[in-house]
Amino acid sequence: MNTWLEAATWIGLALAAGLISVRTGISVAMVEIMVGVIGGNYLGLEVNTWVNFLAGLGAIVLTFLAGAEVDPAVLKSKFKESVSLGVVGFLFPFLGAFAYAYYVAGWDLQAAQIAGIALSTTSVAIVYAVMVETRLNETELGQIILAACFINDLGTVLALGILFANYDYWMLIFIAATAIVLFLMPKITPAFQERFGRQVSQIEVKYVLFALLLLGGLAGKANSEAVLPAYLLGLALAGFFQREKELLQRMRAAAFAFLTPFYFLKAGLYVSLPAVVGSFGLILILLMVKMVSKFVGIWPLTRLFRYKHREGMYTTLLMCTGLTFGTISALFGLSHHYIDQQQYTILVTVVIASGVIPTIIAQAFFRPRVEAAEAGDVVSISERRPVPEE
Repeated sequence: MNTWLEAATWIGLALAAGLISVRTGISVAMVEIMVGVIGGNYLGLEVNTWVNFLAGLGAIVLTFLAGAEVDPAVLKSKFKESVSLGVVGFLFPFLGAFAYAYYVAGWDLQAAQIAGIALSTTSVAIVYAVMVETRLNETELGQIILAACFINDLGTVLALGILFANYDYWMLIFIAATAIVLFLMPKITPAFQERFGRQVSQIEVKYVLFALLLLGGLAGKANSEAVLPAYLLGLALAGFFQREKELLQRMRAAAFAFLTPFYFLKAGLYVSLPAVVGSFGLILILLMVKMVSKFVGIWPLTRLFRYKHREGMYTTLLMCTGLTFGTISALFGLSHHYIDQQQYTILVTVVIASGVIPTIIAQAFFRPRVEAAEAGDVVSISERRPVPEE
């Protein structure tokens, strides 16, 4: 096939997804997955070596950026709330989805583990977009939710790396190299940026990509997942990127323009619509398992931390969302033959639904009202129900 026409097809689908996202207000990642479903089921879209590479690099860079977006000051100041909500938000749905898939649905051990990991996630991308749109990212509640989402997804990435790794000498090399890089890069990077940054050749971007690809390659040798060191490295450099916003924006622009569309389109391409229809009952059950287990774990904690009713429901519903790490986990399972295409379709469909349904409910019925504050102050929120927008 003509490589350029094939590339034009993929980029054209990414362009269409972006236009739909702008017009509808739906997360572009979610639209790209749905466009990928159409491409795989009706347009004969197929993956090849270069698509696999770009999609894999997109997942690595996206995961790195998610870690780099976390504000270390928020994690430190709201440590108890963030860690408690994040750990419970991961653990309860992981155990619930694993138990149902293994003991009730009859999936084998590794497939059930992938199900638990994929459905334990929350969506930093969706939650962050909602926070910015509603200005809740400027409130204490919004900062706690964002930090809790990070802890939740960190548990997901760690579980993926721990449960499916090869524990041999490559694992020792991978752990040692990751520890060294995580220790040295926060110390070296500011000086490197000062000496070589802001050049036309974008040396600082290549410097970060080198570290990500090196650790990703060692993770692959250990049969772990490249997104694990990427997430940890993003967190390690989060303080640096809080000061270098312009560099972070350049990397984000490059990733979302050219890399992540290949990942999300590929994720949707493997979804089989006949399998969705045939497994619709199981999809609904697993969606309920994820949401109920999240509620059972998170809602009591919001009461313990004395959240008001609206704030507690809003926090719980946003923690029920899922998208990026859910699809990454499911695609990892499919690529390594831990799950088949039908199981992959089930999990990705549940992940997509969990990204849409809780967000709509939270925004429609439980969104706290943001009240104006003086310049430089953290804005406050009200328990009153917001006035519907025109």
